[in-house]
Amino acid sequence: MDADKRSSGPAPAVHGSRPLDVRWDHGSPSAKHNTDADIQVHAYDEDTFILRQNMAIDYEAPFMFLLFGRERAVLLDTGATASAEYFPLRRVVDGLIADRLRRHPHDGYGLLVLHTHPHGDHIAADAQFTDRPDTQVVGARLDTAWDYFGFREDPDRVARIDLGDRVLECFSTPGHHEAAVTYFDPWTGFLLTGDTVYPGRLYVADWPAFTRTVDRLIEFADSRPVTHVLGCHIEMTREPGVDYPIRTTYQPDEPPLEMAPGRLRDIRAAIDEIGDRPGRHPFPAFVICRDA
Repeated sequence: MDADKRSSGPAPAVHGSRPLDVRWDHGSPSAKHNTDADIQVHAYDEDTFILRQNMAIDYEAPFMFLLFGRERAVLLDTGATASAEYFPLRRVVDGLIADRLRRHPHDGYGLLVLHTHPHGDHIAADAQFTDRPDTQVVGARLDTAWDYFGFREDPDRVARIDLGDRVLECFSTPGHHEAAVTYFDPWTGFLLTGDTVYPGRLYVADWPAFTRTVDRLIEFADSRPVTHVLGCHIEMTREPGVDYPIRTTYQPDEPPLEMAPGRLRDIRAAIDEIGDRPGRHPFPAFVICRDA
């Protein structure tokens, strides 16, 4: 099933803005598990789950998002580790789906697996879902994702994914990666930006594309009831302009994952300040790393 091209407008938000109110598993100084969970699961509400991979499994510690609609669920990204033994993502997702179906029975309830972009720490566990019944895994690469969303014909279109009484808006946001996609969930007001925007090192491969993307994110957020901007990593400390070293597995002083929509304007101002200068540019809440 391709992205729905028939919806003409966004669904209204049904939840107000509120903090995530969670302390994320931030790793261990001994590089061993500091909890019993390979995957930390936070229930924002009974239909919205944020998952984080344990740093003891992989230092990237990416976030994933599981959103339930009436007819199917969507999983955004599959983490940094392929092995179900060390990273049992399917088991965790299956358990959450089973819990929901006990509350809301539905025959043939489906699962759609989508991605924010095709870097390895976001697609590694795709194979755990390829043989799962009632499941569609959409590849994250430009050729497969763009065909699914219809971006090949119209890179500026907003595709809509109907989960059943919950319609996600999806649009291309290149710059970090040419195939990057951002998702807006009107149910929660979450703007899910992958590695394009998050409290950490924003690696920019295509500077003009990144600039256009940030402008588009600002315009989009101004026209939607965005409550939180949520990326897929935390790499900053709470000290302004200071990030944790690459490959660290212990981050006891992390800022929140959620960002206010105004952070997008902070990034746009940083783009203007950086101008034509490549390299690493620290700012209070993020670091921009421009390739060229």
